[in-house]
Amino acid sequence: MQLFTVKELEKATDNFNESRILGQGGQGTVYKGMLSEGKIVAIKKSKLVDENQVEQFINEVVMLSQIIHRNVVKLLGCCLETEVPLLVYEFIFNGTLFDHIHDKTDEFPLSWNMRLKIAVEVAEALAYLHSATSFPIYHRDVKSTNILLDEKYVAKVSDFGTSRSIAIDQTHLTTLVKGTFGYLDPEYFQSSQFTEKSDVYSFGVVLVELLTGQRPISSAKTGEERSLATRFLLCMEAENLEKILDPQVLEQGKREELTSVAKLAQRCLNLNGKKRPTMKEVAMELEIVKMSQTHLTTSETKYQDLQLRKSKEILISDDNYTWTSTSDNIIESSLDAHSLKIHTV
Repeated sequence: MQLFTVKELEKATDNFNESRILGQGGQGTVYKGMLSEGKIVAIKKSKLVDENQVEQFINEVVMLSQIIHRNVVKLLGCCLETEVPLLVYEFIFNGTLFDHIHDKTDEFPLSWNMRLKIAVEVAEALAYLHSATSFPIYHRDVKSTNILLDEKYVAKVSDFGTSRSIAIDQTHLTTLVKGTFGYLDPEYFQSSQFTEKSDVYSFGVVLVELLTGQRPISSAKTGEERSLATRFLLCMEAENLEKILDPQVLEQGKREELTSVAKLAQRCLNLNGKKRPTMKEVAMELEIVKMSQTHLTTSETKYQDLQLRKSKEILISDDNYTWTSTSDNIIESSLDAHSLKIHTV
């Protein structure tokens, strides 16, 4: 990890000019910067100087120094010369998942295939944090604004300011509930006990965002209806999933895929944390849906290819005919439809 001087980072951000601000959150402000060698980076600076935020920044450095995963934003270095440490990340060019889902002016709306791919990538990153590091790492603020998309629309989980590395024998009690309204695990909110299943709940909300295209909290509704998670669960209980799905998702996704992903989201949002799947199970189930989607698409393409070749052959021949497709399927037939045989290798 590289150590930067404060002069380097001031120069990179034009003295932390407001025009360079990429985003602002509870823990700090993120600026776009250009290093002297021309590399574009994102630089995170605390809004206020207090011990709690300094602790969170240092905690983020410790967390990210342990994490090496293609779907987690990379920490390049930090600056320790200022009162509050400055963190320097790789710059992710395509912004947040939240913007791509909810910005209706987006020139490239996320297709169902892309949404499913992103869900798999985020689930795999969280599963890695929970089970593949020396100690489990709980993100504690999983939400679509903390999921970035690179130039190839590969998902990158970001913002580990409130994350915790949990030793196996430790309790997970915290004195202050942290998280974002709309994504916060109700069980954690009531008990102040954060577990890996609290991240699972928050991911469930992100999954519902991807399915519905709706915001986690609706200002147009009142009471329990304000919560997307609540509205989604009510639709699932009433077996009325189509009512809440994004029209684009409904048009592009196969019923079996959408039902499988929706049922998985429903399990993630179970009010009883023990009944939720682990992130590893979530990632595996989403991968299975994605693989079946690829298999179905390939099968359809092969079928359409065979049909097209058959039509062309009928136009030029009155005799028995045999041909092969690009998939090594062989069809032998005469013009008598009853004698058509298909042999699949």
